[in-house]
Amino acid sequence: MTSETLLPQLGADPPERGDAARNRRLLLDAAARLVAERGADAVTMDAVACEAGVGKGTVFRRFGSRSGLMQSLLDHTEKDLQQRFMFGPPPLGPGADPVDRLIAFGRARIELVEVQGEVQRAAETSPEVRFAVPARAVSIAHVISLLRAAGVDGDLDLLACSLLAPLEASLVLHQMRDLGMSPGRIGDGWEDLVRRVTRC
Repeated sequence: MTSETLLPQLGADPPERGDAARNRRLLLDAAARLVAERGADAVTMDAVACEAGVGKGTVFRRFGSRSGLMQSLLDHTEKDLQQRFMFGPPPLGPGADPVDRLIAFGRARIELVEVQGEVQRAAETSPEVRFAVPARAVSIAHVISLLRAAGVDGDLDLLACSLLAPLEASLVLHQMRDLGMSPGRIGDGWEDLVRRVTRC
């Protein structure tokens, strides 16, 4: 059984009607533009509705709350990374040594924080969704499968959660913006951590 067969896939819900799927993408694209232009903190349900050219009620019906919107936007931006580590070329995708894949996964997450960090940080600071987003479940399952393939034993659920902690957007953004660390330095630190953990 490959590691990929163990992973829940983002967006694996029952198919939406065509118009519902289009509306969802319209709203998420509008939210992404606003995040890019103004930062996540300035994005309100009103602003998204205005940007998308729909009523505010439509946004609330689709996402329930601002936290729900940010959770959906985070999942939206994570789909590309998931496709890459499940089906893309090595070392991030299948076919490489599991330790190399784990290192590549962390470096890819750091790059994603650099690009989509505002969305991730906003989702992380919503207590009700921070640890419940589907993207997190996918990442944990992936890390567990790579640790198991690398021959690491012990409480892999707890170890995977601990390993993902240094990759959280709020911490990585603080390291970059406030401490002046480069993505390369943070990635090197991740690689060092992975190699220490996987020494069996």
